Amino acid sequence: MEKEEFSKIRKKLGKTQKQLAALLGMSLKTVHSYEQGWRSIPAHIERQLFFLLINQRGTNDTLVPCWEQKHCEEKEQCPAWEFQSGHLCWFLCGTLCDCTAETSYKEKIGICHECKIFKALIE
Repeated sequence: MEKEEFSKIRKKLGKTQKQLAALLGMSLKTVHSYEQGWRSIPAHIERQLFFLLINQRGTNDTLVPCWEQKHCEEKEQCPAWEFQSGHLCWFLCGTLCDCTAETSYKEKIGICHECKIFKALIE
């Protein structure tokens, strides 16, 4: 995640740097450092930001699960289906779509950034 995306998500959440720092359990200086590009944004912070952004919208009840959108034939073996989290497939490691089962979170989120399901959630 780049500093511009971090700042954009903070603004979409309607939070000041101080409020976001409290929400993420970190110092104001750390948030400021991320937005200035002085520190790289760790994967776990990126993941938390996307989770907050997606859940803030309150659209989870109307979302079509990923396995239905992608007509998945392996859904019974996928963690997204097991936990009935078809809108959180990007959040769960070990999902089976788009060859993400054996990837790290950093690799997976790169693949998910190109996915229509993820794009629809963050736009």
